[in-house]
Amino acid sequence: MKAVRRFTVRASVPEPLAGLSRLATNLRWTWHPQTRDLFASMDGELAERVGGDPLRILTELSPARLEELAADPDFLGRAHAAVDDLDKYLREPRWYQRRAQELAAGGGPVADSRGGPSYRAPQCVAYFSMEFGVTEALPNYSGGLGVLAADHLKAASDLGVPLIGVGLFYRSGYFRQTLSTDGWQIEHYPVIDPNGLPLELLTGPDGEAVHVGVAMPGERELRAQIWVAQVGRVPLLLLDSDVDSNDSDLREVTDRLYGGDSEHRIRQEILAGIGGVRAVRRYCELAGHPDPEVFHTNEGHAGFLGLERAHELITGSGLSFDEAVPAVRAGTVFTTHTPVPAGIDRFPLEQIQRYFGDGKLVPGIDVDQIAGLGEERNPGMFNMAHMGLRLAQRANGVSALHGRVSRSMFTGLWPGFPVEEIPISSVTNGVHGPTWLAREMSALLGDDEDGSPRSLEEVSDRNLWDLRCRLRRRLIDEVRRRIRESWLQRGASALELGWTDQVFDPEVLTVGFARRVPTYKRLTLMLRNPERLRERLLDDRRPIQVVVAGKSHPADEGGKALIQQVARFADDPAVRHRIVFLPDYDMSLARYLYWGCDLWLNNPTRPLEACGTSGMKSALNGGLNLSIKDGWWDESYDGSNGWAIPTADGISDPLRRDDLEAAALYDLLGQRIAPLFYERDTEGVPTGWMSMVRHTLATLAPRVQASRMVTEYVEQYYFPAATAVAAATADGFAGARSLSAYRSRIHTAWDRVRVLETEFGSDPPAELVVGAPVHIAARVELAGLAPDEVDVQAVLGTVDDNDDLHEVVTTSMSHAGDGRFTATVPLPHAGSLGYAVRVLPYHELLASQAELGRVVAS
Repeated sequence: MKAVRRFTVRASVPEPLAGLSRLATNLRWTWHPQTRDLFASMDGELAERVGGDPLRILTELSPARLEELAADPDFLGRAHAAVDDLDKYLREPRWYQRRAQELAAGGGPVADSRGGPSYRAPQCVAYFSMEFGVTEALPNYSGGLGVLAADHLKAASDLGVPLIGVGLFYRSGYFRQTLSTDGWQIEHYPVIDPNGLPLELLTGPDGEAVHVGVAMPGERELRAQIWVAQVGRVPLLLLDSDVDSNDSDLREVTDRLYGGDSEHRIRQEILAGIGGVRAVRRYCELAGHPDPEVFHTNEGHAGFLGLERAHELITGSGLSFDEAVPAVRAGTVFTTHTPVPAGIDRFPLEQIQRYFGDGKLVPGIDVDQIAGLGEERNPGMFNMAHMGLRLAQRANGVSALHGRVSRSMFTGLWPGFPVEEIPISSVTNGVHGPTWLAREMSALLGDDEDGSPRSLEEVSDRNLWDLRCRLRRRLIDEVRRRIRESWLQRGASALELGWTDQVFDPEVLTVGFARRVPTYKRLTLMLRNPERLRERLLDDRRPIQVVVAGKSHPADEGGKALIQQVARFADDPAVRHRIVFLPDYDMSLARYLYWGCDLWLNNPTRPLEACGTSGMKSALNGGLNLSIKDGWWDESYDGSNGWAIPTADGISDPLRRDDLEAAALYDLLGQRIAPLFYERDTEGVPTGWMSMVRHTLATLAPRVQASRMVTEYVEQYYFPAATAVAAATADGFAGARSLSAYRSRIHTAWDRVRVLETEFGSDPPAELVVGAPVHIAARVELAGLAPDEVDVQAVLGTVDDNDDLHEVVTTSMSHAGDGRFTATVPLPHAGSLGYAVRVLPYHELLASQAELGRVVAS
């Protein structure tokens, strides 16, 4: 018999233990070992069974045991100390507060090269993401994007950045994965009761749940309640459409992460973006929290938030749409994680017209104006990334290489500009050290406030190697447990699974490969030549063992086929003690892999990996990386912190490319990596391997920290955005109105702006040597624009056979009256040089010279 309704009953906690509820519901415990130890000491067996989840421990602990602990002075002392420590963590000023004081005292950089105001620190930043992987106890994530978003929140909390996270609460999460008898992925969608999770329902003064609503076609409204997860100092708001007032189809909007069709998807994104802004406003109102000045969209899914903010300004401040857009753009940061156009969310324009056409969803904004924001080459489609870029003044990719890829991918939005000037920069992702660093590694090396290793010189190779061996053994114990459980789920009898006790060898080089399973990540590259892989696995002197994990999207039949291929290979009795596929990859399994694997394998098709962070987590724990130079590894590989798999650049046949790169992978494993791992000194320590481990921990581990990532976002994006917002909104939005009027003038005049003639000369004429000054002049038709409304630039650089300029140096020219502009520029290079003159729009509130996508060149 099935239950009609699921609900969770929480234990009545005795008054002396009241502080435990705060500790259990603040997710700081996910990266605070002392809090986890406190709860584990309440009942070790229970803690093991529930994965150390403090709230479940409190919920399932017997009343008698709670009363016993409430009378235990030692436990009470430790509990009170833990509560005091949390209070101190939440209350004390941290890096951000100190940095804000420096800015207020005039210690910040100048925002504008022409003398604009100094940067200011925003009082609040809203961070939107479709998923957040804070902990396996809150299964609201599918993979890297969600874990990255959660690490962003955690690092922001540690640094004191005043962030509010915003997303959706999924009643079935992503999915749980098992394998069929023949290795095919099977999805299970457990029903999740939010009352049993570390969440609190947002309620009003009357104690009733707060709802936000968004208009739907057919005179309907989609309503959502708001669950609040406290991630250290950061509140995370999760919108949940499973409320009684919704029609049945609307209740299912937040049923699954990345499930359903286009209709389901657009409803989720409308709720996340538009409903998310409304949820933030209600939360801030009720909590007395400052409203966000900066809105950061982590990928384009929540991009509709810009429409809601424009609607607020139109209906609340009397701005026109054209005036509201600059104010919205000023405070918006857009992060793209997509390296290919096929990965972008796109909706048929008819669908956009159906949801927005009646004007009820975002009153004051015409559907044609909305359609223009998402316009792309295909006139029948609406592009969420294009809207994200058009509504954000600052945008970035998630690695240096991905920044370059993104600039090339979106160059059509800025016609006439060279790729390197497209205003999309990059912040390389990072990982939250305290979450992913093994406790033993932290204890051995010591850790500072953000979990970065230190005091490495005080640790001997012997001690470091012994720890790596202990972590590998722990992983192997978990592999054996999980592979046995997997075979039981696949229908095997316990009587035939004795072999699982011998899976993997604690002395063998252990390789990890775990991630989502889209085609470009090439899960099966290791199987391109099965015999060569068998040779590596079964080598008598220098074997390897490989643990593989990952989920394919439920609708991706190709990805499921890749999983099946690996599972079938690993099922072979000849190799199953050396290679396994572990189903149901989640954060819990990931930790064992990052801690215990000696080598982390990543072999995407370059440059389709935007960043990737799994290898970063392995590196934190002394694992070495073996990877294609893609994403973060492209900028981080230095020749001594791992290995780079050569890429078959220039090969257009993907199968041929896979063959060549797989062969290079086998060669590296057999000829360089395994020999180094098995070459031991008289004490049995692989000194050459440990030298690379030490180098990784000393140089790479600090660079991959999420604290570094968030600090870059604060300094390079949040501070400038808050400054731009202040300039745009001051004096009744004078700045936004001025920029809107300026854009209108540019739109009218720009087609008539011309560089009429140019002049070039040197003094004396024959002295053309590097560094010698040359004089450039131009006469420009400004078509009614004032000279201070444009930036006329002299451009000098090397020239190729097509007279295209490279390695350019640009210099703003001075107005000499009568449409004439001049500049004196030192020659920057030797060899064949050329010059040009170009005209760009200029307004003090533009963040970059390419922002308006307008340029006229000679």
